[in-house]
Amino acid sequence: MTLLILAFEFFKAGLFAIGGGLATLPYLMEMAVNHPTWFSIDELMNMIAVSESTPGPIGVNMSSYVGYHVAGLPGAVIATFSLVLPAYLSILIVVRILDRFRTNRRISGGLEGLRPAVTGLIAAAGYSVLSSSLFRVIGGVTQFQWLAFLLFLCFFTVMQLRPLQKVHPLLYIAFGAVLGVVLQL
Repeated sequence: MTLLILAFEFFKAGLFAIGGGLATLPYLMEMAVNHPTWFSIDELMNMIAVSESTPGPIGVNMSSYVGYHVAGLPGAVIATFSLVLPAYLSILIVVRILDRFRTNRRISGGLEGLRPAVTGLIAAAGYSVLSSSLFRVIGGVTQFQWLAFLLFLCFFTVMQLRPLQKVHPLLYIAFGAVLGVVLQL
């Protein structure tokens, strides 16, 4: 039954998360609330960090990670397949009819209208990740994580310096991971 629910949840995320992997984050937040035995919000933040630092699309990485976390290898395969299936089916349909409606003003207008919606979904996901990273509930009290904020400012400032913009992002990710472990963030 868990595999069926996992398939449904990730099919739903793949069907409605238009705009890429970051657009799936609101659905993952909802999963953390609706299925608390699967993973917590803190575990979701760790999954995001791992998914962002591994090669491949974040949505696929997240579905694989969550699926594996919930139901092992079968869960990873089913969650990943379920996330990708709506996009695959949509592409098959769109390719068949796109040539017919390519010049239709309403169709092109509808696609242009999706851009602000996708931007809003990504901004909401970014806000959720930022607030979950900077604010922690400890003993029933919400506390601002000053050290995490200072590290963010340091990384942001360093990455704006012209000579350091050429440093590979994996080095920043690795350095951030080491600092997170050392500073117990």
